[in-house]
Amino acid sequence: MEFFRNELYHIYNRGNNRQKIFFNPDNYIFFLGKIRRYILPYCDVLAYCLMPNHFHLLIRSDERTIATKSVAGKDKNVLSEGIRHLLSSYTQAINKQNSSTGSLFQQNTKAKPIIKGSRNYDRICLHYIHQNPLKTNLVEKMEEWEYSSFRDYCGKRHGTLCNKELAVKILDLNLKTFYEDAYRQISYDDTSNIL
Repeated sequence: MEFFRNELYHIYNRGNNRQKIFFNPDNYIFFLGKIRRYILPYCDVLAYCLMPNHFHLLIRSDERTIATKSVAGKDKNVLSEGIRHLLSSYTQAINKQNSSTGSLFQQNTKAKPIIKGSRNYDRICLHYIHQNPLKTNLVEKMEEWEYSSFRDYCGKRHGTLCNKELAVKILDLNLKTFYEDAYRQISYDDTSNIL
């Protein structure tokens, strides 16, 4: 994966063969801890949603993100390596928990650059990420899903994983209308530029 400074990226992956990747509430919490350890040192996380068989992150790159480190004699991007460590260490823990072996995630994690423009794809991506549990009928209201940053944005939790202040600034979010804005329908045409 290649990252550039001061860009937004939609990072996502799902279970191999669309299998579950989270099996109990502790798995979700454990994965969030892994994000904090392996992703947060290299970028700002603006939004996230963990679903039973996939996950989404909206991140903003900076000078930390584009750094490299030597791995087996080759220069590797630090965020790409962080994502690799996140998925690998989580897979090992789940395989141990479930007495299983093999890949948990699909091969290639996606890191789609979000181009800021007149269509507001950056905000659309944030709302799309938060709408996932609602769209798949896991909940009747987005704030009922514990494993996304939506609760933080609508004031029902004060989590520290997301840089909410940065998101408000660069996505031009209005926290007074955020809740209503988040429930607006997103069209397929809008998502084609973020997936």
